[in-house]
Order: sequence, then structure tokens, then C-alpha cells
Amino acid sequence: MRLLVTGAVGFIGSHVVEALIGAGHEVVAFDALLPAVHPDPEQARGRLPDGVEMIAADVRDADAVRSAVHGVDAVCHQAAMVGLGLDLNDAPDYAGCNDLGTAVVLAAMAEARVRRLVLASSMVVYGEGRYDCPVHGRVEPGPRAERDLVAGRFEPPCPVCGEPLSPGFVEEEAPLDPRNVYAATKAAQEYLASSWARAAGGSVAMLRYHNVYGPRMPRDTPYAGVAAIFRSVLAAGRAPRVFEDGRQRRDFVHVRDVASANVAALDWTADAGAGSRRAFNVGSGTPRTVGDLAAGLAEALAGPIPVVTGEFRLGDVRHVTASNERLRKELGWEPRVEFADGLAEFAAAAA
Repeated sequence: MRLLVTGAVGFIGSHVVEALIGAGHEVVAFDALLPAVHPDPEQARGRLPDGVEMIAADVRDADAVRSAVHGVDAVCHQAAMVGLGLDLNDAPDYAGCNDLGTAVVLAAMAEARVRRLVLASSMVVYGEGRYDCPVHGRVEPGPRAERDLVAGRFEPPCPVCGEPLSPGFVEEEAPLDPRNVYAATKAAQEYLASSWARAAGGSVAMLRYHNVYGPRMPRDTPYAGVAAIFRSVLAAGRAPRVFEDGRQRRDFVHVRDVASANVAALDWTADAGAGSRRAFNVGSGTPRTVGDLAAGLAEALAGPIPVVTGEFRLGDVRHVTASNERLRKELGWEPRVEFADGLAEFAAAAA
């Protein structure tokens, strides 16, 4: 098949391109090559395999998107502005890149009668993950109060009785509860894509990426993830600073496993009926803590022991880990990269 991949030279997008080509598809790469993300555009282009057609344009450029979509069989939409988006001054940029950009892509697909879409979403749409109270069962704690965080009370209490909660695996049926600007735009992308599927008779697989790490992860940019930040600090000979108490649970999934999930999701869209919409958690299924990540990278790089600071960021969630059962059962996908192996590779990868 001939496929359009937006955000194709990015951290995840470039691995998706490689996986799709490895599965026998022809890829058209589309990327804005924004300086804030790609300070060296030529180096970024070099991530693409030889022979891949490259279109340097913004997904908000309707003419460029319309031209790129013409003649393709499906779209893998990876392009997005990422990060927390805590400052509301950034809200127009996030909404523009993520939501307007997605709307432009969907409109072009409807016009060209392209009926298959794989959408890069995120676990941030959930807000906090799953929690169970020993008295009240499954509950949904609200955002953590600043006074509690200042006092070092990081665990969200039961909203009914105030008792400590047990974190569990969040499933795709969990209600969406985005808690920052970025999260709100990712939820909006899902709603837009679902509306497109209904109206255009398309099928969309919405992949809710958990904490992705691996080679080509951006560093020294506003969009660097925690793994990249820790690696940069360790490379400079300093100890990683771990916020809160370091016990925040996350699901760290290797970027090649994310790429293979995209291939599986693309296959799903071929068999799904008109108007089909399905969300899939993309995670390893094994909870790790942020402290585990820092310690693992410090060991891999023979660096200083991480320092737990007690600092916090409003808008961060405490625990969110993935149930990947749906992805395994329905798409036949399996994570392949073990955490220790992935960290060792990431530590040794070129910056």
C-alpha cells in the first residue's frame, strides 16, 4: 500500500516509517521540520530510508495536505506538538498544531476518499490512571491539590473517604479526563477522528501511547521526555533529579514496539467496517517507576546515583499504567524489547 505518515522524521514517526517499509509498504513522509524540534533539518531528513518521498510542509497547510493525501491508501497521523502545555499562553499553538492540523488532515482524507487512519494519541487523555479504594472499589480521584504536594502528600486519596488508594491498570473504557492543554488537544484529536469515521465511512485506530523511549528521542528541546532529560544530565556527569518521591508509576514502552503497534493497527483498519473507531493502549504492560527509570539509566551510563528532590509540577499525574490486553488480543501485538535492554540501547544511542 501507499501510505502517508505525518510527523515522519520525528522520534516516533521515523521508526513508524521504518516499520511500515519493513512490512512492504510504500511511504510518503510529511513533516514540518520545525526548528524547535529539528534544529538540523538535514540531519532529521537523514532518518528516512533511501527512496522515501519527503514533503516538507505543515499539517495546517490545506493545499500541501490535500496534495499529499492524493493517491494514498491510508494515513498514519503522528504529527503533534508535545509536552505538558501547562502555560495557557501556549494553548493556541497546541490547539493549532494538534487539533486544527488534525482537522485539515481529516478534511483532505474525506475529500480524497481515503478511508483508513491510524492516529497517534496518548495516555494523557486519561488523567490519572485506575485506582481502587478498599472500601468504595474503583474510584476517580480529582486533580491533586497544591497544598498536598507541597506537604509531600503525593498519593491521591479516595475522593469519598480519604483512604489510600491502590493503583492499577487503566483500560480503554476509562473515562477521558485530560488535565493539561496538551492532554486536552489529544482528546480533541480522538473526537475529531471519531467524527470523521462516522461521517466519511472510515475506520480509525487510536493508539494511546504510554511513555515512549528509545533511539532518536529528542534532547535539549522543550519536547524532550523524562528519559531524554535523565540521559542528558547523566551524560554531563550530574545526578538525575527525580521529582516527588520517585515512586510515580508509568509504563515505559520502547519506540520499536510502538512502531510495530502502528503496523498492526493499520492492518486492523483494513478489516474494520465503515465508521469503526477503536482505541488501543500501547504500553509494555509492566509498571515501572520514574525512580526505576533514573536508576536504570544511571547504571547503564555508570553515572551518579539519582537524587529524589520532592519537587513537583502541577498538572502531572501520580500513576498511569497501561492494560495492553486489547492490543494483544485483537491485533496480535506483543512488546518485544525488555526494559533493561531498551535502556542500555537508549543510553548508548547517538544523541
